[in-house]
Amino acid sequence: MQPKKNPNSDLRNYSSLFLAFGLCLILFISWRAIEAKTYEAQYDYESLNVDDDDDEEIPITEQIKTPPPPPPPPAPEIIEVVEDEEEIEETIIESTETDQEEIVEEVEVMEEEVDMDIPFAIIEDVPLFPGCENVAKSKRRDCFQDKMNQHIKKYFRYPEIAQEMGIQGRVFVQFLIQKDGSIGGIRTRGPDKNLEKEAKRIIDKLPRMTPGRQRGRPVRVPFSIPITFRLQ
Repeated sequence: MQPKKNPNSDLRNYSSLFLAFGLCLILFISWRAIEAKTYEAQYDYESLNVDDDDDEEIPITEQIKTPPPPPPPPAPEIIEVVEDEEEIEETIIESTETDQEEIVEEVEVMEEEVDMDIPFAIIEDVPLFPGCENVAKSKRRDCFQDKMNQHIKKYFRYPEIAQEMGIQGRVFVQFLIQKDGSIGGIRTRGPDKNLEKEAKRIIDKLPRMTPGRQRGRPVRVPFSIPITFRLQ
């Protein structure tokens, strides 16, 4: 059974009318919005009258400076009259300036008191290893290095206990060539005490050398060299 509808109650019959009415309403609202005028708001203001402020008047005070009292009159200079026969002792003012000879002598004394170590790389006259005395001055450093390497090869002995334990490495040795050419202040640093002990024994066997000189004076010269212990 199909439901029956009244054809007069069908809303689709008035759809065109509603559409036309809606368009007219929208056009009317758009037209009024376009024709509407805006006006800038104007504000009045009153100028501020500074004279009407109830500010408290602060009196201006001025500090009265009292002038300093006048300086006292200078005392009259008393001139003592000395007769010609009276002898006057003259005061001798000794000069406090130092003579140049005294300065030179003082500087020389100070230089003698200075006691410092001069590194091998910058010393003026390097220490002479026995056998390098007749070598040119410019090649004495190389001669020293060669003689040092020959000395190490000559007295090198690998410690037996280090060989058995498979210990190897590099030992850094530092020592001082004293003012009299002797060797002292030996210090070693390496991976094992046995290797350090052997390196010290090699340096202890260095011969007495001609000391290094700085400005013509013998000085202590520190020197360092690595000794490598390697198992084959």
